[in-house]
Amino acid sequence: MTIQSITHVSFIVRDTARSLDFYRDVLGLAVVADRPDLGFPGAWLELGGRQQIHLLELPNPDPVSGRPAHGGRDRHVAFLVADLDALASRLAAAGVAIGRSRSGRAALFCRDPDGNALEFIQQAEPAAESG
Repeated sequence: MTIQSITHVSFIVRDTARSLDFYRDVLGLAVVADRPDLGFPGAWLELGGRQQIHLLELPNPDPVSGRPAHGGRDRHVAFLVADLDALASRLAAAGVAIGRSRSGRAALFCRDPDGNALEFIQQAEPAAESG
């Protein structure tokens, strides 16, 4: 068996509406309209390429305090972005604290309103082939 891709990542959130303010309004993700009734509040967000973020409004079994200050030293998910500086500007305008990658890569870290660590990476453009 070979893993082919990730279909979704789930985050436990305290308040779906507050989380949508971040994921939909700050990050610009579209809400999937046909999320089934799972018996608890939440939302699914489209990343493209048949990948999603699932927000689950459920009691959080994990501590949200005492986590590492830098999201790169905590469990996190990493997303590719086209323009890291534009994203950094959007996050800063929304009052979201960010930290740059300590490795020197074009990457930044932040936390969502519930303390989930997120990494955003801008990959270098592939070198053009000379002909």
